[in-house]
Amino acid sequence: MSAGRSLAYPNTATPARAANRADFTLLTISLVLLDAVALAGGFGLAYVIRFIFGLPLLEVLPERPTFYSQVSFLAVPAWLVIFALFRLYDQRHLFSGFQEYLQVINACTIGMIAVIVISFLDKTIFISRGWLILVWAFTILVVGVARFVARRVLRYARSRGALATPTIIVGANEEARALAEHFVADPGSGLRLVGFVDTGAPVEEAADDSVNILGDLSDLEGLIQAHAVQELVVATTALSRDQLLDLYRTHGPYDDVEIRLSSGLFEILTTKVRVREISCVPLMTPERFRITGIDAVLKASLDYLGAIVGLIVFAPAMLLIALAIKLDSPGPVFHRRKVLGQSGRPFHAYKFRTMVVDADTVLAQNPELQQQFDSGYKLKVDPRVTRVGQVLRRASLDEIPQLINVLRGEMSLVGPRMIAPDEALRYGKWRLNLLTVRPGITGPWQVRGRNDITYDERVRLSMNYIRNYSIWLDLEILLRTIPAVLEARGAY
Repeated sequence: MSAGRSLAYPNTATPARAANRADFTLLTISLVLLDAVALAGGFGLAYVIRFIFGLPLLEVLPERPTFYSQVSFLAVPAWLVIFALFRLYDQRHLFSGFQEYLQVINACTIGMIAVIVISFLDKTIFISRGWLILVWAFTILVVGVARFVARRVLRYARSRGALATPTIIVGANEEARALAEHFVADPGSGLRLVGFVDTGAPVEEAADDSVNILGDLSDLEGLIQAHAVQELVVATTALSRDQLLDLYRTHGPYDDVEIRLSSGLFEILTTKVRVREISCVPLMTPERFRITGIDAVLKASLDYLGAIVGLIVFAPAMLLIALAIKLDSPGPVFHRRKVLGQSGRPFHAYKFRTMVVDADTVLAQNPELQQQFDSGYKLKVDPRVTRVGQVLRRASLDEIPQLINVLRGEMSLVGPRMIAPDEALRYGKWRLNLLTVRPGITGPWQVRGRNDITYDERVRLSMNYIRNYSIWLDLEILLRTIPAVLEARGAY
């Protein structure tokens, strides 16, 4: 490929490195001011709850508003210094997700301990223990909420092109293109892709001519200066070991450029990794599950609460549906479909039966329909579906029994589309991604047209959901499922 090919990714004017630093300096100052206001608010809330509302909490002491105002006035800047020591203003660690909130908890805990130690050393100071407990709780809460809001505002600003970091991907192979597509699809990440640097590794010709190769490794230094690049994302499969070592020797020791190495398994690795040193050798272990920690707790809470409420609400309708199925056609009320769950464990997903009992025989007798089914695992006009089944599918009522699967821990309310064992082969290299989470009753395919979208699009939406999972995404999909079901678009 020749240098300077057309770039399909956004490539707006690159600001000078000094201007970029000024933007991030302003961001840091704004964050310090935000934390100061949040800390002051936490101290103030603690005083109101402890003294104004008269919550005794361990002891009875006079209000002394002037004294507690002075303590707060001195404590807030001291806590900001502690925040800085915990690297909460380090640009390389800003808005780093769950780890950031843990650091906030640790910093607030150390700040409270410092206040306690000072009160013990100075016998003339009498500080309410109840107030200290409330200060600890409220500062964590208020600062955490403030930083969460700040993160959402920052993502919005980045999605509009502000505070974006000029980035070059080192490599131009399939992994490099997959990384680029992911970054471009998530403009809120803060990385603005400038282009690629060729490493000499075999490169498949891109059908959409989307790879913009700026030069090779020998041109990298000049490209960094010309585009004020601050991030180098290295597609490790595109470099030899010697090339990787040379790259790090040349650019690793300097603060101007941050080098980030891909795992080399981007296409199959969506989970987090644990890094452990053994004999001073850092080794990576991929997590078996995509959703862990507090995310797993929140998702499980949403699943179990939603499933219990759903089964209670839909109980009368389920009885009527069961009666209608029995009156409409011979056979069982429920259909059990063998599908793959988390870690590839098979289980039976429950649905109300919507087909005749000998559905496989009916399909086998019609080669044309069999071919259509094999291509997308759905038929727009399906002779196997019963009269009641058509109504149930149209209204998505056939999937209500899957709430039982949710209670059994086999499914989630929201997740990727469930697949049968033989269907997993069609996911190819993405199959390992799919098996890191539980399948969902609803998901991104449900709100994007359901069966009207192509099979490849279903795969892409599932992978997108897994890579970009958050509890807010689940809530958004649940809310969007309601109008999608009412419209019945793509339901057959």
